[in-house]
Amino acid sequence: MKTLYLMRHAKSSWDDASMSDFDRPLNTRGEKAAMFMGTMMAARGLVPEIIISSPAVRARETAELVASAAGFAAEIKFDERIYEASPSELLAVTSDIPDQFSTALIVGHNPGSEGFIWHLTGTLEPMPTGAVAILALRIDQWTEISEDRGTVTDVLRPKVLLSSNP
Repeated sequence: MKTLYLMRHAKSSWDDASMSDFDRPLNTRGEKAAMFMGTMMAARGLVPEIIISSPAVRARETAELVASAAGFAAEIKFDERIYEASPSELLAVTSDIPDQFSTALIVGHNPGSEGFIWHLTGTLEPMPTGAVAILALRIDQWTEISEDRGTVTDVLRPKVLLSSNP
């Protein structure tokens, strides 16, 4: 059994219209949400052994803030395949995770994240910015990951969590 935490990057800034999509940073709300989600993950015992992120600035910042706020010791790796990834590209990224890791966090983008959840579980889950889906995978090795091998055990959404934790 493997566990995948799939996170959509936190809220990004649209302040500079001349900036490329890849280079957009988090806005203040996104920074706060990323730190909050790291704290929530740690409080719930959701600790990844490896973190793999899109190299896009907003995803990179999200991964770094989550790891810092949670105190995760996991190494953060950046994989270009995650930026603008389709579910099949996310499947390839996930199947490359070394088997010594039982838990992994992938920080990416939509619509790929929602499509990947659908592909693995048959469940449609909205993934607003900063959301983390927890997927239990019926696999022993990451290379076994395929369609319908997972179950969504929970989805943590910042807005919902903040409204219940004022």
